[in-house]
Amino acid sequence: MAAFVRTEDSPCLPPPPSASGIWGWLRLNLFAGPGQTVLTLLFGATVLWFAWTVLKFAVLAGIWDGVDRNACLASPTGACWPLVREKIGQWIYGFYPIDQRWRANVCFALLVAVGIPMLVPALPFKRVNALLLVTALPLSVVILLSGGNLAFGPGSYITVAVCLLLMTVAVPLASTGIEEVLRTNRLCVLATGIALAAGLCSAVLAAVSTMPVLGSVSGLIAVCVTVAASLISIGALAMRRQMSSGQGFALVAVSASVFAGMAALDYDFGLSTVDTAQWGGLLVTLIVAVVGIITSLPLGIVLALGRQSSMPFVRTLSVGFIEIVRGVPLITVLFMSSVMLPLFLPPGMSFDKLLRALIGVALFSSAYMAEVVRGGIQAIDRGQYEGATALGLRYWPMMIKIILPQALKISIPNIVSNFISLFKDTTLVLIIGVFDLLGIVQTTLRDPKWATPTSAATGYLAVALMYWVFCFGMSRYAKYTERRLHRGHKR
Repeated sequence: MAAFVRTEDSPCLPPPPSASGIWGWLRLNLFAGPGQTVLTLLFGATVLWFAWTVLKFAVLAGIWDGVDRNACLASPTGACWPLVREKIGQWIYGFYPIDQRWRANVCFALLVAVGIPMLVPALPFKRVNALLLVTALPLSVVILLSGGNLAFGPGSYITVAVCLLLMTVAVPLASTGIEEVLRTNRLCVLATGIALAAGLCSAVLAAVSTMPVLGSVSGLIAVCVTVAASLISIGALAMRRQMSSGQGFALVAVSASVFAGMAALDYDFGLSTVDTAQWGGLLVTLIVAVVGIITSLPLGIVLALGRQSSMPFVRTLSVGFIEIVRGVPLITVLFMSSVMLPLFLPPGMSFDKLLRALIGVALFSSAYMAEVVRGGIQAIDRGQYEGATALGLRYWPMMIKIILPQALKISIPNIVSNFISLFKDTTLVLIIGVFDLLGIVQTTLRDPKWATPTSAATGYLAVALMYWVFCFGMSRYAKYTERRLHRGHKR
């Protein structure tokens, strides 16, 4: 019996007709069975009905020209787009003076000019852009929108100087421990005590004094003493090699930048003062959202690391903050920041209402961000920690160079979800009297000049489209970043 051996390849058969082309895709994904076919038809009918209703209201039956409500009354079932055209300026700038709106436009342009280079991976100078994003951009926006000339008192400089001093001491404490600092660097402890005592005594003297000159002089002396003590602390720590040259340079740079920024805010640039009560609309929404996004991520990382710290005090403090903030709604946090925060401040010191809202939103979002980051850290394999330890890396280099990059990459979907939720939660600042985009739209809808049956629906449809554009843009960029960073992990 002779064996049959094929000497050439078998001809390729075409794919089954039901699995190729558009009809094959529809059959496999939408009409694979009776149940899926019914669901596809029901969902398709619902989508078509909703799309037709919106299209009919917004386009087919909508009114596009007019100067008052009479034009929109001609179509009682269509959108009143002349209302949007007339009020769009107020929706964007709020009650900001019309002749000064160029300042807000410059701020928008600066945000785009600094933000786009950070978002495009191919563009260079990322570190310079990041530095501008967290230093020059906020300073420029505050000066342009408020007019500058904030007139900081000596108490403000004292508070900032003392905070910088505490940050100076916190660096070696975090790396070497309090016992080592007390044992080998008594000069640092002495300088810290002198600075804190000088700041406290001068603050008390300025508060009880009825002579403005005495208060100013005491505040100036306290600032000088505190800054000098901070420099002594940095020098002493550097000499004892408890602080690297990079850490010392970073602390000096941060201190110089903070005081330079305060001096710039004190300077009179000739701009008219615009109170934050006149800000509103999309301007306030972007300010609250951007500030919350930029501050919540680093604060969340610090809280996540603090919650996993081996030091009981740091761990308890982080856990307490996270659980307390996550246990109350954002409305409660905003009320606390608006009503209760002034009660804890010294007499005569107060924060702007918008600043209180920014603080409340940032702290609230940072608590949720901390849990997102902690989940990413816990997802990292234990071998990564062991490998970093075997290489001789300490805690902070290990976290910054190995653990956190992987944890943040894993947490990108949850981080962006928090950002989108934060952007939409900015509407709650209306409760404490800050008019965001939705709040200003609700205010303009009360204008009797445009009182029609469809005015409210038109306004809410327009603001919904604005929110959707921003949120959809964030989600698409997150998907792009996720694909770019996960190329080596795809199966």
